[in-house]
Amino acid sequence: MKTRDRIIHAALALFNQHGEPNITTNHIAADLGISPGNLYYHFRNKEAIIHSIFDQYAQDLALAFDPSQPRDDTQALLQHYLDATFSLMWRYRFFYANLPDILRRDDALQQKYLGAQQQLQTNLMTILHHYRQAGWLSLNDSALSAVGETLKQVASSWIFYQSAQAPQTQIHAGVIYKGILQMLALLHPLTSAQGQMAITALIDHYEQQLVRQDSRSLDTLN
Repeated sequence: MKTRDRIIHAALALFNQHGEPNITTNHIAADLGISPGNLYYHFRNKEAIIHSIFDQYAQDLALAFDPSQPRDDTQALLQHYLDATFSLMWRYRFFYANLPDILRRDDALQQKYLGAQQQLQTNLMTILHHYRQAGWLSLNDSALSAVGETLKQVASSWIFYQSAQAPQTQIHAGVIYKGILQMLALLHPLTSAQGQMAITALIDHYEQQLVRQDSRSLDTLN
């Protein structure tokens, strides 16, 4: 792996583990066993590293959901989207946790973020339109757009919201599963009987994932 890629990889791991505000370029260099000067040869500051991580995130977001895939299984399509959402939220959890502070100090990054949010909204609306075509939703365009916006807000702000609930909150996989369950809970009462059966099955699936995650957390503590 090239040094530049190693820096991005190490920074992402350290940001996720300790929180982006608590990590400096010196921490990243020390973790890699390189000099600060070597790091600055590739990145002029920490903000440049964050930009590169976000570019990677935006690329992963674009690839996470393929609108051209077959539409013959509506439930599987939604699960695929939710699994992709979980993967992204977990892999880049530092960004979600520190989102307001990171964007407040970097106008260029905020513009990138807005572009990524548009991609997220497009993905969500593709799912919702497919649900309506399958007869699982009977909302007009305005209502469908409002539901999509609400679900996007949950996905985008869930980790930050959970982080703000108590000092030193640790973000683990279970926190993200709870966010996915919250999205499903919002969608469930809006769907037809057939749609509710599918969403209930997905809720059961992710609740099982949450139980497994909680069990692993207890094993770690013990």
